[in-house]
Amino acid sequence: MNLVARVGQADLANLADGSYRDGMTHVNVQEAKTRLSQLLAAAERGEEVVIARGGRPVVRLVPVDEPALRPVGFVAGSLTEAFFEPLPDDELTRWE
Repeated sequence: MNLVARVGQADLANLADGSYRDGMTHVNVQEAKTRLSQLLAAAERGEEVVIARGGRPVVRLVPVDEPALRPVGFVAGSLTEAFFEPLPDDELTRWE
């Protein structure tokens, strides 16, 4: 069952105050533009925020997962001294 069927299109069209239903905050586009910082903070807290246009849900704001830390030295083995030497001229011209 989609969000429009659960909440009702007429209900979403009249939600200019950022009503809280079904564990989600529902706002129209104008209200979202006015209160974007507050809505972002709500999403960061884990709250689901639905933004509607013309009474139809368009987007859902949810927090972004933190990227995983990459370990340093992830290349197996070691580099030889030749790696740090300048490339020969013929190879440099192939890269141009």
